[in-house]
Amino acid sequence: MSDEQTDKTTPGPQPEPLRFFGTTWVGHDGGYGLRRVGVAIGSLVAAVAGAFVLRFAYQGLAIADVGGFVNALLVVMFAVCTAIAFRKTWEGFTRRPADPSRDDALRGLKAIGFLGSLLAYFVRSLTEAPGEKLVRAEYEAARVQYEKRRATRTGNPAARRRKRKHA
Repeated sequence: MSDEQTDKTTPGPQPEPLRFFGTTWVGHDGGYGLRRVGVAIGSLVAAVAGAFVLRFAYQGLAIADVGGFVNALLVVMFAVCTAIAFRKTWEGFTRRPADPSRDDALRGLKAIGFLGSLLAYFVRSLTEAPGEKLVRAEYEAARVQYEKRRATRTGNPAARRRKRKHA
């Protein structure tokens, strides 16, 4: 089902749209392959551009001659933030955060380590839409549960006759 074909009147659970993919991940249609290629190329280009920006910022500090300690601190900070952002973004593709408020608290750190998030998007988009595995598992579990509930119904409960108690 593509975004245009998703019908909200269809009974049962609806697939969750993914960023850049909508609901094309369900049937791998509607330009799904091209979107994956676009996300891979786009995230890699953005990561390279971001690396150049960070390089220029580092050169600005070198020109300002702030000292070796500040330069080393800057490099370590960006390396650590990038690693944490990569890990947290990668984990977000496979499972929901146990504590969403804690994950929100790391938003600033993930913004500083944006290269890690971009690289996680790039690597993940080589195999699937980022987050597809998680939402597919949730969607299929919801469909199975919905079908199980529908199969156990024996008709319209409102049409059933009530049994009278004989005293």
